[in-house]
Amino acid sequence: MPRPEVLDRIQSAEEEADEIVALAETDRDDRIAEAREEAEEIRSEAKEEARERKERRLEEAREEIDAECERILREGESEREALADRARGRVEEVTDHVVSLFQEEVNAQT
Repeated sequence: MPRPEVLDRIQSAEEEADEIVALAETDRDDRIAEAREEAEEIRSEAKEEARERKERRLEEAREEIDAECERILREGESEREALADRARGRVEEVTDHVVSLFQEEVNAQT
């Protein structure tokens, strides 16, 4: 094979190799860009999922707090009613005691 032909083949092979390298670099850059986009999508989805989970947990906590408040209010109302009943039951006793004290005071002054 003559020298010029060998040189042409070598040059052609080098050009082909350069093209292959350039294509590989472009492919690499495209894949890196795609991977970055995919990673950003995953991050965004994870953030949204975390936000939704946080909102659900907050809502559950609010519901628990509301239920606890209702329970406490019901207990307070029951205790108030019990105290009122006890007080009403003692009205006559207290009235008798006050009248007795008043009579003692009146008798002590006469």
